[in-house]
Parts: sequence; C-alpha cells; structure tokens
Amino acid sequence: MKKIFNITCIAAAAFLLSSCKDFLEMPSETKFDSETIFESVDRAEMVVVGAYSQTFNREFYYQLGMGTDECFSTEGETNSKNQVANYVYTTSNAPTSTYTSMYTGIEYANVAIKGLQEMNVSSDAEKRKVNMLLGEVYAIRAMNYLNVVRFFGDAPYSTEPVAESGIFTSSRVSRDTIYDGCVADLQKAVELLPWKSEGAVSTPERFTKNAAYGMLSRVALYAAGYSLRWDLNSYAPGSVTIARRSDAARVKELFKIAADAAKAVIDRGENALVPSYEAVFRDLINGRYNSESILEYGQYGADVNGSSAGYTNGIFSHTTAMFGKSQPAMAVTPTYWFDFGAGDTRRDVTICNYGIGGDNSRQMNSYTSNTIGKFRVNWASQVGTAINKRDINWPVLRYSDVLLMYAEALNEYNNGPTAEAISAFEKVRTRGYAGNAAAIGETPVDYEGFKKAIIHERKLELGFESWRRTDLARWGILYETLVETKQKLIKMAGRSAEFADIDGYRVYQKSVATSFQDPVVAIPYTGYKQISSADSTQLVKDGKVVLRMHGVSPLGSQGALTPNAALVTNLFRGLEKNKVELLPLAISIIDVNSGLQGQQHPKY
Repeated sequence: MKKIFNITCIAAAAFLLSSCKDFLEMPSETKFDSETIFESVDRAEMVVVGAYSQTFNREFYYQLGMGTDECFSTEGETNSKNQVANYVYTTSNAPTSTYTSMYTGIEYANVAIKGLQEMNVSSDAEKRKVNMLLGEVYAIRAMNYLNVVRFFGDAPYSTEPVAESGIFTSSRVSRDTIYDGCVADLQKAVELLPWKSEGAVSTPERFTKNAAYGMLSRVALYAAGYSLRWDLNSYAPGSVTIARRSDAARVKELFKIAADAAKAVIDRGENALVPSYEAVFRDLINGRYNSESILEYGQYGADVNGSSAGYTNGIFSHTTAMFGKSQPAMAVTPTYWFDFGAGDTRRDVTICNYGIGGDNSRQMNSYTSNTIGKFRVNWASQVGTAINKRDINWPVLRYSDVLLMYAEALNEYNNGPTAEAISAFEKVRTRGYAGNAAAIGETPVDYEGFKKAIIHERKLELGFESWRRTDLARWGILYETLVETKQKLIKMAGRSAEFADIDGYRVYQKSVATSFQDPVVAIPYTGYKQISSADSTQLVKDGKVVLRMHGVSPLGSQGALTPNAALVTNLFRGLEKNKVELLPLAISIIDVNSGLQGQQHPKY
C-alpha cells in the first residue's frame, strides 16, 4: 500500500515555510529560499506533496460532521465538540484547526505556484511534470478555500505568498470572489493535469484531471448555492440573510460549469461504480484503490491532521478486544436508520448495528447506540499504526458523488431533470439496491421532486462523509431539516403513529469475531413490536439475546430513547435560523489578524 504521506516529513523539512499556523501571522525570520527549493523538479515535487498534509482536518468528520440528520455527539454538554455539534457556537468554542490548516495549505500552494511558474526546465518530460505539479497546487488551493468558505463564509483571500507580498493582515473578501477564484483555479488545473490513466501518479491521494474536474463540479455547486450572507460594509445583524449571489446569470453559468465538469469525468470512462457498496469501504479501510475512488486523503503512519478515522468515528470496540479500543464520540441519529428503503444495502454498511465486546463478541446496538460503519476497525487487516491511528484513508471524492452532482446540476440548469440526469441518479440508487433496478421506485421527473430526491439520495449514499451539514446549508434548508429531524426523533421516542410499526425488540444470536477482516456486515435478527415475558424467557433459554430497542445498549450505551431523554431534548439545542448556518471566527483567529477586527459574524 503506497501512501504519499510517508514522505511528508521529508517535504516539510525541505519546505521551510514561514512558521505560522494562523493565516497571515507574522512569519519567522527563518524562511525558505524558494530559489533553492525550486531548483529541481524533484525538490519542487516534495513541496507539492507536503502541501497535501494541510488539505484535511479531523474537525471535518468530528464536530463539523455531527449535528445533522445522520449523526449526533455522544460527549457531554459542556464539551466544546458537543456544543459545536449542537449549534451552541461562541467565539471561544468555534473550531480553529480547520481554518488554520486550510490557510497553511493555501500558503503552501501560493508559494508553490509562484516557484513552479518561475522554474526553468528544458526537457519535454520536465515541462509535463512541472505542469502536473502546478495543476495539483491550483486544485489544492481551490479545495482549501472551499473548505474555509463553506464553514466560515466571507474570508481572507490571497493568491500571493505572504513572505513575498509582505502583507500580514487581511480582511474578509466576498465569498463570491473567492468561489470565482476557486473555479478559475480548477479550470487551470484541469488543463494542466493528466488523466489518471496516463500513469503520472499511482494513487488517488494526489490530484489528477479526474479529481480536478470532480472538485470543479463540487465548487461550482457551492458557488451557485445558498449561503448565510451579510453586508460586508456595515456588518449589521439586520443584514444577515440566507440567499444566493445576486447575479442570476452567473448562478446559471455555475450550474452549467458543474454539469460539464462532472460530464467530463463520466464521458472519460475511467471511473465507475464498484458493484458492491460494501466493497467500496472494505477497500478504503484496507488501502486498496478502486475505480470509484477519485481522491483520498492519505493517512498512513504519523498523525497527519486527523488520522484517527475509524477511532473517533468508528464502531464500538472494547479496550481488550482483539481489534483494540475504538471509542466513538459520535453516534447515528436514530431516525437515520429508517431513511433507507427495504433492500438498500447501504444501510448496514453505513450504520453498524453492533459493537465488539471485550471477549470479541458481537453485541447488537439499541436505537440510540448505532455507530458509523464505514470505517469499522474489524474490517481492517490489522490494528494499524496505533489504536487511534488506524491508517484509514479519508474518501474526499467518489464517483457516485460525481454522478449525483451531475444529476443535480442538470436539474438546476434545465429547471427539471433531463434523461441524463435521471440516468446518473438511478445508477447510484440501483447500485445501492445491489443492482436491482426494480426496487428503486419511481424517479420524479419534475424539478422540485427530483431536487428532493437528490437531497435524500446524497444522505443515503454519502452518509458520514462530512458533506451533509454544508450541503443542507447550500440548499438553504439546514434549519428546516434539523427541526424536522428532531420532531421525528421525538415521535420515534414516543412511538407515535408514524413509528408504530418499528421493532420494539430484536432477538439475535450472539457471535464471536475470530479474525481481522471480519466478514460480518450486520447481525441478523428477528424483530418484534412487542414480546411477552414468557416468550422472552424462553428465547433466552434457547441461547438467544433479547434486546429492547428503545432501551440501553450492552456496549457503548447512550441511554434509553424516550421523549425526555437528554440526547433528544439537547439535540440541536442552539439551532437558530439565519445565524448558525456559518460559524463565528474564534477570538484567537481575530487576535492574530488585525484586518479581521470588527469583522466578526454579525450575530456573534
């Protein structure tokens, strides 16, 4: 398994960038000599590879991956991660690592772009390599700016190296300007980068033309979408509103850009859906690259901005189990289980219905304690570097996402789904149902119906891949969706008519895991709405386990599911429309950049 971040430390040593961790902090007196670094293609490549280490952060799937209709925090109410997951934002608990990591990566990219553009190379092979490297850093810069803007909105924007410009402060710039810059960067990247099939890189851990096109589609959809906006002149609280950019023609153009970029990947034919949804994540966990994986964040060995995937956001595994401790700090929103249709194979992959006990036994979860199944430690071939460093790559971009973005962009551009949009949508949905096209139901053919179908399908297909929170925001429905989710959870807890037919009990046979690469996806069970005491006693005598589904789980319990349970009443407790769709800036961020003084999120 080849992991590009094995050489990150080498790249960092060669790339003695200003020692700042906060964007536009005054650099140290020791800075690298760009003429030395960029004197050879091989050394320039180390700089580019080093930049990848600042393109991802654990906050994406941790506190910013919770607080959705998929996932909730299991930590205490006073924990800052729980507060962020429930929209209890303050200028003290606002996440900072994503912001600082993204800007560090942007600075790497700015320096690399300048250095690569000034390189003098003679051979055609070296010119091709320099172009590829330049394409990579354009794509990295765009991706990082997307990650800043989707969480923080208008932000500082620079395309020049800080050390070269001598400018160490910056104010917020309109997100529309930033998004347009990202689109332009990615359009340059697709011109410069080779296709994956051309063999310039052997891993999806680096950008190719395939990945750059996919990222262009993603950025264009965000740029065309809704966002929490305010007057950048007055910062008046009364100016805060959820809206698209005012230029309707540009919005339409962006949907066309998104559709065309996704189509370029589809038409190229190098990527394809893996027939088995389960195989997608077994491959990911075990470092196997497949046709569906377009871009991954490599996480092998040392902690590289979040290599605890599978530990914090995995299944429960007891400390003494053969797989080592896996302690989820996040659990599945109980209603999410019921969003999947009968026969949808994605449910049992996405949601793990069991935990691993200290004796390696598989024990079923109750409704409140289901966990994230896509990164489960028992599917791996070994523990990994450490129990909290499982060497599981992060799926940044999959082909199924490209298909859904294509379908969405066509629907928006044409004010209704085209045949191509319906086909792309149904390919993803049919794969979810193990190839059974007859089971996927009718696809809506009107604009609103198809949009709702896309919104729902992205939840099923991309669950726990850290896009849901900001997807809901770009559709302008974050508040409404979460209010509805909480109401559904209250109904589920109270067993109202909508949930009258769900299992009150599940009866299963306890089994024991005997090896890594555990073949079990889900514990089979028999569901009962009600069960008598006599029947329960007999089932236990027969060697079965009877689990009360609204009750407490045997492992990693989050408590009983009742309308007054804390996990219900405290869910989304800070939710407020026209406020929490974007995060405030942490005080520490503003303190190191005087250009941001007086430019806090107006509602904070």
